[in-house]
Amino acid sequence: MSSHDAILEAKLKVIDDTHRFVPLKSALLVIDMQHGFIDEGASLEVAAARDIIPNLARLIDSFRAAEAPVIFTEFVYAQNVPCLRGDPFGTEHLPSEGAPGFGSQSSNCLIGHNAGTGAESADTIPALQPRPEELIIRGHTYDKFYGTPLDLALRSQNISHLFMAGITTDVCVNATLIAATQRNYRVTAITDGCASPWPELHEACFKIWQPKFARLKTTGEVLAEIN
Repeated sequence: MSSHDAILEAKLKVIDDTHRFVPLKSALLVIDMQHGFIDEGASLEVAAARDIIPNLARLIDSFRAAEAPVIFTEFVYAQNVPCLRGDPFGTEHLPSEGAPGFGSQSSNCLIGHNAGTGAESADTIPALQPRPEELIIRGHTYDKFYGTPLDLALRSQNISHLFMAGITTDVCVNATLIAATQRNYRVTAITDGCASPWPELHEACFKIWQPKFARLKTTGEVLAEIN
């Protein structure tokens, strides 16, 4: 083992010890598990996201049982907030003009359209339905701290340890995770609780996060830690 590898291994042990689940100080953040990204036929469908639903359901149940906050985020687009997430980076979020689909204006997650169960809806899927008392953060950017009350909500509850899962690994999860670490939260990324259409970017995020930003754990490891 090289000296560099030995140093990294020692660092990861410290990270593991300092980022473990702490009662009354830990919360689960479920990122963007919405119809508009998960339903078959949605213009921005992430088919791999359907595979992680059982893991997220188990995590949600365990955090609730431990009386730890579960917070959901939903990406939204609004015509009166005409940011770059719609034009030019997210054409699918713009008001529909003709047949919806990837690369086309499809009203995906557009506020005031497709409310409820429509394939382009911004609402969280029923399989992971938030409880009435649970916080839903609706953000207009990939970083769910930016322009939202997420940081205030966490600090008001003395939360210092964040466990993150959802989609997509390389976009909204990545942006929110980096933003959380810059606010001094101790972040655990749940590797089999994240998904992306691009496997190589999914794995690249883990390689970037592990040495500098977040602890990496599987669903089973996190459940064992809570219980």
